[in-house]
Amino acid sequence: MSQAVAWLRVSTLIWIAAVLIVIAVYLSWTAGRLDRLHSRLDAARAALDAQLLRRASVAQELATAGVLDPAASIVLYEAAHGARQAEEEHREVAESELSQALRAVLGEPGQMEAVHEVPGGDRALGELTEAVRRVPMARRFHNDAVRAARALRRHRTVRWFRLAGHAPFPMAFEMDDEPPTALVVRAA
Repeated sequence: MSQAVAWLRVSTLIWIAAVLIVIAVYLSWTAGRLDRLHSRLDAARAALDAQLLRRASVAQELATAGVLDPAASIVLYEAAHGARQAEEEHREVAESELSQALRAVLGEPGQMEAVHEVPGGDRALGELTEAVRRVPMARRFHNDAVRAARALRRHRTVRWFRLAGHAPFPMAFEMDDEPPTALVVRAA
C-alpha cells in the first residue's frame, strides 16, 4: 500500500510539473509576442517620425525657395518650423497645423503655377507630393501596431503576470493628414 501511495505522489508531482511547464511556455511565448509587437511599434514610430520630418523639411524648403508669395511663404515656413520643433506632447497639433497650412497655401489660385514656372519647381512639388502621400501610410502602420499591442496588453494573462514590464502604454498618433487637393490631383 505504501508503494501505491508513493507512486500516486510521484505521478501527482509529474502532472503538476507538466502543467507548470506548459504555463511557463505559454507565458514565455506571450511575452515574446508582446516584445515583438513593441519592437514593431518602435519601428513604425521611427518610420512615421522620418516621414513627418521629411514632409516638414520639404515644406520648409519650398517656403524658403522664393517661389511663393511672401505671405504664403511665411505661413508655410512657420507651420513647418513648428512641426519640426514641436515637443512630443504637442506634436500631433503641430503636424495638423502643417497639413492645414499646406492645404491653405497650395489651395490658393496661382501658387501651383508659380512653383511650376521656376527652375526646379516640378522637382520640389514632386518631393512634396511624395512626402505628403507617405505620411498617412506611415501613420496608419503606426496606429495598426498600436492597436495590436493594446489588444494583447488588455489580456488578463498579460496584466496579471505583468508581461509588459515597464514599457509605456502605446498611444496612437492622431493628426489631420489630409493632403492638399492640388497635390492629390497632380499625383493622379
